[in-house]
Amino acid sequence: MRDLKRCLWAESEWFHSYHDEEWGVPVHDERLLFEFLILEGAQAGLSWSTILNKRDNYRRAFDDFDPRKVAKYDARKTKKLLGDPGIVRNRLKIKAAVQNAKAFLAVQKEFGSFDKYIWGFVGGRTIRNHRKSMKEVPATTSESDAMSKDLRKRGFNFVGSTICYALMQAIGMVNDHTIDCFRHAQVGKKKRDA
Repeated sequence: MRDLKRCLWAESEWFHSYHDEEWGVPVHDERLLFEFLILEGAQAGLSWSTILNKRDNYRRAFDDFDPRKVAKYDARKTKKLLGDPGIVRNRLKIKAAVQNAKAFLAVQKEFGSFDKYIWGFVGGRTIRNHRKSMKEVPATTSESDAMSKDLRKRGFNFVGSTICYALMQAIGMVNDHTIDCFRHAQVGKKKRDA
């Protein structure tokens, strides 16, 4: 699959598998939604490649992103995570992950699932964009603004509009593959579950 035309950001072979198999594919699995929520927050101020490099370490350190377990993390667990070189050791981001787990569980209780809640910001369907280049991809949209505002109101942290838009791209709420990318026509037609 080396000769396939991909989005410009995925030209490095290291990104091929994430770009080709995950980015933009609709996610409806609760655990995977929580994983992306935490990873996108961890990325704040860093490159996505840094987080992807540490993804397996995050899964190990955060109990495979089980929100029920993460919501129970205490000061001792936070201290242990701060000493883990396999993840981004930022106290605010770690505390945010714990708080976000609690808020995630509250949303599940209120809406029946986080999936139903989060996909409501796009009417339950992937927004299929037709961008000619990555320069046309915005950092935020009215949907990500609304999502950010509502998530914050519900107690989530590290959920600014830019982070929310990156989350929307990652979990397939928007298809931002450029029109010359082989994935553009494919993404948004099937869902991905863990």
